[in-house]
Amino acid sequence: MNGPGREEEAAVSGAWDRAKAKVEELAGRAEELYGQSHGDAAATLDGEAHRLEGEAAEEAAAAERRRTDDDGLAGAR
Repeated sequence: MNGPGREEEAAVSGAWDRAKAKVEELAGRAEELYGQSHGDAAATLDGEAHRLEGEAAEEAAAAERRRTDDDGLAGAR
């Protein structure tokens, strides 16, 4: 019996990437709020950077999910 197919691996990988991005975003949001509540500008900025990095990674993962396998050459074959 064969292992998981390419599509299954891509789905698992995509889910894992989205989960990592969400964790990064939430950790950044928590650090940002900590910095704001304690008057720590460095923590606020670092948290904001992590939050934005997580959001960008989430958007990239969503774009990858929407991407099709069309290579643009279907009409030329």
